[in-house]
Amino acid sequence: MQNYLNLWAKTVKTGIIKSNLIPMIAALMLALYTYELSFVEHIPHIILAFIGSALIIGAAGTFNNLYDRDIDAIMQRTKSRPTVTGELNSKNVLIVGIVLLIVGLIVLYLTTPLAAFLGFLGVFFYVVPYTMWTKRKTIWNTEVGSISGAMPPLIGWAAVAPDIWHPAAWALFIIMVIWQMPHFYAIAIRKRDDYGAANIPMLPVVKGMRRTYIQTNIYLILLMFTSLLFIPLSLGLMCASLILGGIWLWISFVGYRQMDEKKWANRMFAYSLIYMTAVFATVLIYASVGMILQ
Repeated sequence: MQNYLNLWAKTVKTGIIKSNLIPMIAALMLALYTYELSFVEHIPHIILAFIGSALIIGAAGTFNNLYDRDIDAIMQRTKSRPTVTGELNSKNVLIVGIVLLIVGLIVLYLTTPLAAFLGFLGVFFYVVPYTMWTKRKTIWNTEVGSISGAMPPLIGWAAVAPDIWHPAAWALFIIMVIWQMPHFYAIAIRKRDDYGAANIPMLPVVKGMRRTYIQTNIYLILLMFTSLLFIPLSLGLMCASLILGGIWLWISFVGYRQMDEKKWANRMFAYSLIYMTAVFATVLIYASVGMILQ
């Protein structure tokens, strides 16, 4: 039984579910604080947003695993996935994915229709424009995929707020969009042989290290400018985001001068996780303390 559950955990990508729930909750809490909404009164919305987001993220991962079975079988890091080995029946995986999506959207709808709509857009962009189209055709696949990867903050915000037009909501969304490029470029360098064998046109595979380095730094500079969107809400959040982004850019400069691309990629990947955790932890702490003091 435990082994069977582990197979499904790999299929729905529980690691990705957990990592995406953090920015969703952080944005939700920030919305509560921004609009001076009661935390206690919105506990049902928080629980529903948590469950609904987890379900639709799991659905997206399931559809991705199902569609990518052919290329997953080639790559070392993915060839043991249950959808590749046949340990899980493809028809059953498809049914589970559909059920997760439908139930997840219904649960999100119970918070607000907008949250459900954003959840649907997230899954759609991940499955169709990214997985089924750009992932195998263009070096801009990461940019397309980043749209779906950045939906959790907007879903969390929309679950409790009257709208999503506050600059802080878009700061969180854009930060997550831009963050994914340096993060996944680093992964692509570390796993370049895998992507090359599967003919997946990741930027380092097609354009090489120097182009990847330049493009990474452009995104990191844009990431720092995005911090300015926090100004209407909090100078503290703006400074924290700006400093964390500046450290990342400095790590990129220093690491590249050492002319060891794998070491550079490893450092960039490690700090990308630190950056994302630190930014959303700061947002969560800021919002929580602010609600206590309101």
